[in-house]
Amino acid sequence: MKNLQFPIDFVFRISTFSNDFTATDAFGHTVGYIRQKMFKLKEEIKIYADTSQNQLNYTIKADRWLDFSAAYAFYDANENEFGKIVRKGWRSIWKAKYQIVDDNGTPEYTIEEENGWVKVADSLFGEVPVAGMLTGYFFNPAYKVTDKNGAKIARLKKQPSFFGRKFQVTKEGPMDEGDSERIMLGLMMMILLERRRG
Repeated sequence: MKNLQFPIDFVFRISTFSNDFTATDAFGHTVGYIRQKMFKLKEEIKIYADTSQNQLNYTIKADRWLDFSAAYAFYDANENEFGKIVRKGWRSIWKAKYQIVDDNGTPEYTIEEENGWVKVADSLFGEVPVAGMLTGYFFNPAYKVTDKNGAKIARLKKQPSFFGRKFQVTKEGPMDEGDSERIMLGLMMMILLERRRG
């Protein structure tokens, strides 16, 4: 996931038993097929080159069994770890907050939900029979990625869609090529976790 052409769209499938989505760039080219097996005690996410699942590019693995403050490490195709995303524990209850760290454990970027109330409204409206299926058209949470100096680097926003299955990542500032992989993998893992939370 280098030399990415933004915006990047995440579109979740609603017809499978796994939690999976496809990431495409501004020209409609697939940059990754992300597959999360359901009902696993220890999270393991596979990122393939495309939906054929013939070429595995990355893996994201949790460092412990189902745990609110688990860290999720990024591995390349050769099983080399090159960073991780860490949820900021209880501080993420109200507004989602995560840190992306490099392979030395040094914090590089922060992903933070822009408005916690949007997620609350989305969850409450989703419980209303029939109307809940349309919640994806009305409440659309957004998450910002900032560097160590607080400068905005990228933004992920839920797009109006049936069942809330579409998201878009836009580039908001300079992004080092070496860091683009960690940022994109961090956003992919984060959105899987946040969708599960509601």
